[in-house]
Amino acid sequence: MIENKPVLIVDDEKNIRLTLSMVLESMGLESDEAMNGEEALAKLEKKDFGVVLLDLKMPGMDGMEVLRRMQELHPDIRTIIITAHGTIDSAVEAMKLGAVDFIQKPFAPDEIRELVSKVIDREKLDEKKVKDYASFIELAKRCMQERRLNASIEHINRAIALDPTRPEAFNFLGAIMEIRGDWLDAQKQYRIALSLDPAYEPARKNLYRTTSFYKTGRITLDEDNKDKQ
Repeated sequence: MIENKPVLIVDDEKNIRLTLSMVLESMGLESDEAMNGEEALAKLEKKDFGVVLLDLKMPGMDGMEVLRRMQELHPDIRTIIITAHGTIDSAVEAMKLGAVDFIQKPFAPDEIRELVSKVIDREKLDEKKVKDYASFIELAKRCMQERRLNASIEHINRAIALDPTRPEAFNFLGAIMEIRGDWLDAQKQYRIALSLDPAYEPARKNLYRTTSFYKTGRITLDEDNKDKQ
């Protein structure tokens, strides 16, 4: 079970590693630390981790390369991406490799607790018993982590069938279309989400980013995820 395995913190900033380890300890979770990509891969070879908190921007081997190698060697490990800066190319590439959970520096301890708990709880969902909108969205994220995009779309469509008036599922569909390289369909889904709720920030940010010239930022799936790009 993922909650019984330690969490690996990969970040070149000592203060960030210390903060994260203290938060995880308060949750009753064991943690280990790596200050760069090379050290992270060495630790992944020696110990069985359930979750990795991974900084994308590090000197030497960056987080994207660590993520690629993790998916080749340890595809069952769940990854939470830590980022302060990013481009659409790196965001889409990270999601192609199964990263659907992002947290942006600076972050509060409660944000880390909530996100790590969500990732752990997602693994406990029984596909045969899920009946509510939010759980179908979480199942869709789990399938994306496993790079099963068609299964992810099926769960999103089930969420839409339960409640076609909510924007979250359409925004999620837009993200999957981006991963597949279908920018026009992605923008269509973001516009549908905004038509349902003009104040829904993730879809607004995604649409703005995908229609801007520089396309900076990252894909946003959740309203509580900060995006200061």
